[in-house]
Amino acid sequence: MKTLLVALALLVFAGGAQAQVGKPAPAFSLKDKDGKTITLESLKGKVVVLNFWATWCPPCRAEIPAFKSAYGKYREKGVEIVGVSLDHNGWEVITPFVKQKQIEYPVVLGGAEIARAYGNIQSIPTTIIIDRSGKIVDSHVGAMTETALVKSFEKLL
Repeated sequence: MKTLLVALALLVFAGGAQAQVGKPAPAFSLKDKDGKTITLESLKGKVVVLNFWATWCPPCRAEIPAFKSAYGKYREKGVEIVGVSLDHNGWEVITPFVKQKQIEYPVVLGGAEIARAYGNIQSIPTTIIIDRSGKIVDSHVGAMTETALVKSFEKLL
């Protein structure tokens, strides 16, 4: 059953326009668990790491410690990590997961619209790096180590 859900999720999120390295990042407006809206515009001037993931995704779970560590080291230097959860069950599953894993970076609930806007998403986890001016500078499919994550954004600081 879980395999079927993963396959369906990948089909839902695979379509749409291609977000391309070197192009402006598509605007987004998503809410966190407290109802606070996070937009790309509100993060302008920061290096933004968008991490598309889900609680049921083993590689997504595996990379969380790397994201937590990088966030702790680079937040004060102007890096903002935003976890974009693509969980169909929404906050019901996301909230306890974030609490259990002690995720400190912002987590928002995404869906098909943002997945299409960042159309290079064909599987999760997918991580998009956006520079301080709002341009996509890197895209990575699959779980990331802390070394790879930091290497993808450190040159932008």
